[in-house]
Amino acid sequence: MNKLFLQHTYHVTRKAAVSILISVSVLRCVQVTMRRKLTLWARFCLVLALLPSQTVMSVDLGSEWMKVAIVKPGVPMEIALNKESRRKTPIAVCLKENERLFGDSALGVSVKNPKFVYRHLQSLLGKKHDNPQVAVYRKRFPEHHLVKDESRGTVLFSNSEEMQYSPEELLGMVLNYSRGLAQDFAEQPIKDAVITVPAFFNQAERRAVLQAAQMAGVKVLQLINDNMAVALNYGVFRRKDINSTAQNMMFYDMGSGSTTATIVTYQTVKTKESGSQPQLQIRGVGFDRSLGGFEMELRLRDHLAKLFNEQKKTKKDVRENHRAMSKLLKEAQRLKTVLSANAEFMAQVEGLLDDMDFKAKVTRVEFETLCADLFERVPGPVEEALSSAEMFLDEIEQVILVGGSTRVPKVQEVLLKAVGKEELGKNINADEAAAMGAVYQAAALSKAFKVKPFLVREATVFPIQVEFTREMEEEDGSRSLKHNKRILFQRMAPYPQRKVITFNRYTDDFAFYINYGDLSFLGQEDLRVFGSLNLTTVQLSGVGSSFQKHTDAESKGIKAHFNMDESGVLLLDRVSTVELLIECEFYDLYELGNTISSLFGGGSSEPNANVTEPVQVTLYSVTILMLQDLTDRDLEKQEREKTLNSLEAFIFETQDKMYQEEYQAVVSEEEKEAITAKLSQASAWMDEDGYSASTKELREKLQDLRKLCKAMSFRVEERRKWPGHLAALESMLNRSSFFLRSAKLVPEDDRIFTDVELKTLEKVINETTTWKNNTVAEQEKSSPTERPVLLSKDIESKWSLLDREVNYLLNKAKFAKPKAKASNNNSTTSESSSSKTNSSKMEEKPTGQNTDSPSRSQPTDKTESTGTSVIGTVSAIATTFLRVRMGTRLPLQFLTT
Repeated sequence: MNKLFLQHTYHVTRKAAVSILISVSVLRCVQVTMRRKLTLWARFCLVLALLPSQTVMSVDLGSEWMKVAIVKPGVPMEIALNKESRRKTPIAVCLKENERLFGDSALGVSVKNPKFVYRHLQSLLGKKHDNPQVAVYRKRFPEHHLVKDESRGTVLFSNSEEMQYSPEELLGMVLNYSRGLAQDFAEQPIKDAVITVPAFFNQAERRAVLQAAQMAGVKVLQLINDNMAVALNYGVFRRKDINSTAQNMMFYDMGSGSTTATIVTYQTVKTKESGSQPQLQIRGVGFDRSLGGFEMELRLRDHLAKLFNEQKKTKKDVRENHRAMSKLLKEAQRLKTVLSANAEFMAQVEGLLDDMDFKAKVTRVEFETLCADLFERVPGPVEEALSSAEMFLDEIEQVILVGGSTRVPKVQEVLLKAVGKEELGKNINADEAAAMGAVYQAAALSKAFKVKPFLVREATVFPIQVEFTREMEEEDGSRSLKHNKRILFQRMAPYPQRKVITFNRYTDDFAFYINYGDLSFLGQEDLRVFGSLNLTTVQLSGVGSSFQKHTDAESKGIKAHFNMDESGVLLLDRVSTVELLIECEFYDLYELGNTISSLFGGGSSEPNANVTEPVQVTLYSVTILMLQDLTDRDLEKQEREKTLNSLEAFIFETQDKMYQEEYQAVVSEEEKEAITAKLSQASAWMDEDGYSASTKELREKLQDLRKLCKAMSFRVEERRKWPGHLAALESMLNRSSFFLRSAKLVPEDDRIFTDVELKTLEKVINETTTWKNNTVAEQEKSSPTERPVLLSKDIESKWSLLDREVNYLLNKAKFAKPKAKASNNNSTTSESSSSKTNSSKMEEKPTGQNTDSPSRSQPTDKTESTGTSVIGTVSAIATTFLRVRMGTRLPLQFLTT
């Protein structure tokens, strides 16, 4: 998988560090006398080379669940496990009494206090308070009190005047939590992320997600449509099967909250930059915003409530009790899953209402009857996708299932009949495909990694156009207003893409409107949920004065530069005429009050372009402070729990150690009594006051106990290290002595090492041997309850000193050259004479060539052969020494010298 998908490139610092390491090796060969300084420098560079590289993440943000994936060096693509070691996490936030819980912990609270648990936030993003989707949410979750945000026109969750949260703020908390999960799993800080959104998200919804991410401190590399992420994951894993022949696939994704059908074309295309590369293109998209597994679960919940009321175990209506309905919803979720594999199942909830238990049998036939109208809507997205792609079913090679709700047998049955295929494709991970595709894209966008190119062409689901009104002169001389439309992005137009609209006949200030185009393909209910068709109104000023100041310049019209970026967000870069900037004022119907001042903003990447003053995106300062305060409380809570656990563990483990033989051997009776008494006091304090104590009190108590037991633990730890350390030192002494004796046996004329060098090594060996013998003898005489005389750090120091001296000689032997010797004076005279005679005929030798060295064609004399043999012998001894030394089982810190 590593070779197929991700080819890591390291940071500049890592590359530089490796280069420095190579340089250090060369310098060390040339100038061995600087070995100590170079060793320190090499260690520094090694630390640089091992610095952690940047890690990126993806968040598959569904309506009910999220999946988090990471990419880091050594881990190409992997799903990050949450604190419960699960691969997916519920999107749920619990805010109660200054306590914040997420995921499964939050859902655990929902069955007791559902009004404090917020979930299914996706359906409220970017919605005005009067949007039909808000009314649906109120019906589904009556325990929540939704109020109008007067400043923004959107909605707030309100428990009190002090506790009011927007959907974007709550989603920001979820994204911050997802980053925490990724960081814990990667063991590295993470800032950059690719986040999935539904393909049918409009501009307001996309900007709401970006706002939530900004609140969470997450840098969004891209908002990627979840259908694109799935298609990318599928294509990357089947790169070798993609060729120049177009292959059309349909991905049918039914999740918890919605259903999307996507037609994707795979084929290889030629590019100027990198030749032939695989490409995927989104050809058609169809969707149903409210068709999903959650609606099935709600119907099962209501069915269970009806069955309980019919049992008449209490006079109360269970539907009026929010807590009881939350319990039934949890059971309905389990029931839907079980009925996908079984024909019937016994639903049961203990203490549902008034301490009355509930138990009733539900069959798959009953479930399918309850959801009959939902199953009738299954083919709808398929038909819409084919229509938008202008394709037929026989052009689709395979229909592939994605999303957890496609596991419902009836869904597969209806879909299979609708597409007319022999079978449905199940060769993709229905739950994790989007997260894995998104994290691949994150790696591609990050500068820390290099991935094999896979070209993607995303498509605009909703067309966008520019509208303006211009005064026209009629034939009779009268003037009238004409309404004009210019298509900016057609339906299924590829993006990212830049567009320029030119207004030719304006000489004074005017306004134009950016609206959604023809949305007749949406049903009436979808249109009501969609909201206003107007994105923004742009008022241009300074047009007239611009023309008056430059009457001599040729007018090329007024140009408005638009950009649909990688996230599918529309930006207006600038508006200009005669190369001069024109001021723009925006009136955004989707404006989020103080949160986003305008729909548009950004700059141009074109050289020498006039760029408008960027529209600022200002966040609620109060919101940021509130979220930071909640985050600080979470961290404080985690720190307290960590300290509490550490204190409990220390007390229990130390009490157990006092009965272990190795601890009893080093502790006097007085010390044992003092430690035991202190541990008993701490244990009693924990039972009475410890669990309500502050983090500071717990930390101080732990520090006192550790200080009391420090000397005892030190003595035990030293005695554990002695055998291995002493054996390593003894082995080093033996090998060093062998090396010294071998070096001394080399004839004096052929010696590589000087007398001073050999005497220095001999001195170190003798001093080390004496120190070891004396210190070991002294330690044997001392009491085990006293501070040791023989210390492991001293053994390491002696070993390192000896190793350094031997290494110096080893390197010298390794790079030594044989000495060249003349056989007799006559030959020397003859060679000299010959050299003078032929000097005019010889070619000049290259600079730096050793003129004393014999030519390759000349035979080496006997003395040189002997010298080479001696050098080879010493080198062999050095090699043997190195192999033996590295084969010894030494502590890790020894081997890093």
